[in-house]
Amino acid sequence: MPDTATQTNVRELTFGEAIREALAEEMRRDPRVCVMGEDVAEAGTPFKVLSGLVEEFGKERVIDTPISEPGFTGIGVGAAMTGLRPVIDIMFGDFMTLIMDQVVNQAAKVHYMSGGTWKVPLVVRTTMGASRRSAAQHSQSLHAWPSHVPGLKVVLPSTPYDAKGLMKTAIRDDNPVVIFEDKMMYRLKGPVPTEEYTIPFGVADIKRLGRDVTIVATSSMVQVAMGAAKMLDEIGISAEVIDPRTMWPLDEKTLIESAKKTSRAIVVDEGYYRYGVTAEIASVIAEGAFYNLDGPVKRIGAMHVPIPFSPPLEDATVPNEQQVFDAAKQLCGRS
Repeated sequence: MPDTATQTNVRELTFGEAIREALAEEMRRDPRVCVMGEDVAEAGTPFKVLSGLVEEFGKERVIDTPISEPGFTGIGVGAAMTGLRPVIDIMFGDFMTLIMDQVVNQAAKVHYMSGGTWKVPLVVRTTMGASRRSAAQHSQSLHAWPSHVPGLKVVLPSTPYDAKGLMKTAIRDDNPVVIFEDKMMYRLKGPVPTEEYTIPFGVADIKRLGRDVTIVATSSMVQVAMGAAKMLDEIGISAEVIDPRTMWPLDEKTLIESAKKTSRAIVVDEGYYRYGVTAEIASVIAEGAFYNLDGPVKRIGAMHVPIPFSPPLEDATVPNEQQVFDAAKQLCGRS
């Protein structure tokens, strides 16, 4: 991976621009890559992430579909099995409920059930994250669901750099990959190299070095963790922030080694607290760094309620910097 800090050919792109650039580059490189979904062509999705792709690649490769997520996801699975490399756009992550059979029972299992004869190089890109005032059916973070299923790879980028590199890796992978993009991050800006690069799956990124406490954070919670780390600096606590980047494969080694070094760990994720990502990662750290920990691994997740429409109530359901700050203070004996 190129180090953006030392690159001369680096631009500031938004999260959305980085995703669009990755898709355009892969579509130019490989004529088998196509995009299917609701409002992906002329509208460029409701978030305008794919604007301009249909003008360059035409309606045969950027395909507006009917409002039938199971239908066009099933078409994508079949297209992948017969040689294409489709990117299926699911407008909101909540609609993963509609395509679980196609993704979980078909895409994830075909390679195994065919004795390795068939491959399903399919990418499902969808959204996650609350605080957009979209209420309970359009605000959930359900990335723990596909992470539970053998045969699927699950990706959660947190920066424009990661979004582009991970998307390119996903499109080139011969296995089905589900990418969750936080819908509140599409305008987040960051450095992205102009030259070609990909980011391997299963390699966590240490976003910030520290010595007193490890904060493992996913997707937009990386930005929350970084904000909390700055607050902790002001009271003399040095926090290390780690972004796993992929839920599966999971870079267990980096998480465990960091927790061994700092002897304290917090896991922050916007998915629901119960039976979720925080529980899995906390278990990995607790088992791998048990004798080095000064206390139990702290978990911070979304409140176990349907996401409210009311702005004050919705904001209360999502982890924030103050919660992470307070948890770190307590772990470090500074409460």
